[in-house]
Amino acid sequence: MASPDTRVAFVSGERLPGWAERFRASHGELREEPDDAGLRLLAADGATALLLPPWPDGGRPGRGNDPLARLASLASQPRRLGLVLVRRGGYSVAVVSEGRVLAAKTGTRHVQSRTAAGGWSQQRFARRRANQADALVEAVAEHAARIFADHSIEYLAPGGDRTLAEQVLAEPVLKRYATLVRLPFLDVPDPRAAVLKKAAADLCAVRIMVTDPPA
Repeated sequence: MASPDTRVAFVSGERLPGWAERFRASHGELREEPDDAGLRLLAADGATALLLPPWPDGGRPGRGNDPLARLASLASQPRRLGLVLVRRGGYSVAVVSEGRVLAAKTGTRHVQSRTAAGGWSQQRFARRRANQADALVEAVAEHAARIFADHSIEYLAPGGDRTLAEQVLAEPVLKRYATLVRLPFLDVPDPRAAVLKKAAADLCAVRIMVTDPPA
């Protein structure tokens, strides 16, 4: 028997009830089952959907008569997120709320790839590469501090290259944000305007992991 396929979708709180209705129409009646991470929907044909909130309730749970309605309400709240996307080819830092970018800085800054050369040339190349990465980290942190300063940031959302993003958030200029909850890491390509726009929408949406019924 083939193993079931799993896919991921991002659905805004506003669209969540409609998504659930379409899931029911495709897979049969649904049973709601609380999950430590969110809400699980079990369909009559064996399909499942794990619905994960975009952020913790933080003492402000969603409103509604059932778990799905409360999850949709939570995801519709106007929380403010500090987004840091960084890769060797560029970066985007932004303040995000309700799926939209409120303020941002996007740019390119090249960090050379690794080389297979050996000897003195390799050592010199490694130093140059490290210096470029350090300069990128410092510049992105400074941009983030400037962009975040005018907003009440509630959560941090890193993405891109995990090592570089962690280094950016560890910079002293961002020390005031060190205690904020970090949202799940975003795996994104080199940050550009379109990548930033999608990341902003996904961050403020319910993350849904759908597993198809066994074949």
